[in-house]
Amino acid sequence: MSKFIMHRLLFMVVTLVVISILSFIIIQLPPGDYLTSYITQLRSMGTDVSDEQIEYLREQYGLDDPIYVQYFKWIGNFITGDMGFSFSWNRPVNELVWERLGLTLVISISSLLFTWIVAFPIGIYTALRQNSLSDYFFTFLSFIGVATPNFLLALVLMYVSFKYFGINVGGLFSPEYADAAWGIGKITDLLQHLWIPVVVVGTAGTAGLVRIMRANLLDELGKPYVTTAKSKGIPNYKVILKYPVRIALNPFISTLGWQLPKLISGSTITAVVLSLPTTGPLLLDALKSQDMYLAGSFIMLLSVLTVIGTFISDILLALVDPRIRYV
Repeated sequence: MSKFIMHRLLFMVVTLVVISILSFIIIQLPPGDYLTSYITQLRSMGTDVSDEQIEYLREQYGLDDPIYVQYFKWIGNFITGDMGFSFSWNRPVNELVWERLGLTLVISISSLLFTWIVAFPIGIYTALRQNSLSDYFFTFLSFIGVATPNFLLALVLMYVSFKYFGINVGGLFSPEYADAAWGIGKITDLLQHLWIPVVVVGTAGTAGLVRIMRANLLDELGKPYVTTAKSKGIPNYKVILKYPVRIALNPFISTLGWQLPKLISGSTITAVVLSLPTTGPLLLDALKSQDMYLAGSFIMLLSVLTVIGTFISDILLALVDPRIRYV
């Protein structure tokens, strides 16, 4: 097991180094930089910017350094916990990320719990009731959930909520609570708005995991060890929960590597449609404006979480299914 963990840790380090280099290069690929876009915007508004001012701004932002110097400055600061300075927001990246992180975590964790709580029992139920009316019903709902874009479902739920319940669910707070201090009223208002993004973000993941759980469990139920366990007089529910379900849980555990970055980024398109003050739209704006330190730090943060999540998934899978540790 220790050899397995060391092998995965080595790959983690190599992967993160490669990702940091590639992400920084990709951000630099579009022509120009943030300062070019900023100067163009100023000139379109009739503001004259001299060459001396441009040179001063380039020096101040460190944009006149070679790309490898900019990279080592950025990655060195990132390792020490300094994500750099946002050009477009004129604020440290750390502040921008942390002030939106709390609400992003609330939405993401709630969506994750919703996905697991719904997908796990339905997947088991449909596998045990294969080809029944209820199986067909949940299969139909799963296909609808997978096929429906999250942003479209968000628009439908927003319409239904406003039309029939008189609740405007855009954003996470009503206008009177947006800038208010935290209290019972603000928490209640948050919960009234929270169900829409939770259902929207969780629907596609729930539908997909139901299908995966059903397929994996059906594959395990037909194997000889299940028949042998039943023939020994072990109760049916114990046989199913102790053996086939345990192996069928692999996809739930393996997707943990995807869930950690989602806890930070959230669903960007859904957040834009619902006007959610989360980190996803912040990353989108950074990429559009070529705010390289904000965008690069965000991408690197998500990459670190993805690699850590994958590492945790590997360890848990090796504990659940000992065959994996020999792969």
